[in-house]
Amino acid sequence: MPNYTLSILDLEVTFRTDAGPERVERAKALLEDRYRKLNSDGRNLSKEKLLTYVALGLADDLILSYQQHGELEAKMSRLLTTINSLKTPLLTDETAD
Repeated sequence: MPNYTLSILDLEVTFRTDAGPERVERAKALLEDRYRKLNSDGRNLSKEKLLTYVALGLADDLILSYQQHGELEAKMSRLLTTINSLKTPLLTDETAD
């Protein structure tokens, strides 16, 4: 598992992950983009509060993704059940003779 040391929003963080460098960079870019958008509203919020809001937004996105994933799995299961119920055997006992 590789180590990474990144400078994110003037904070240096070191961590280990199985994620590849491209995914780590995409995560960093997403975090910085969300932070910039929140910070551009002109409010005088501390970095800690802004990062907390970013974390809450990302957590909400993750929860919604889990929910959508569950809904898609349920829909696929229903579709597979429907498909399986429509299948008819190619040979029946009557045609096998």
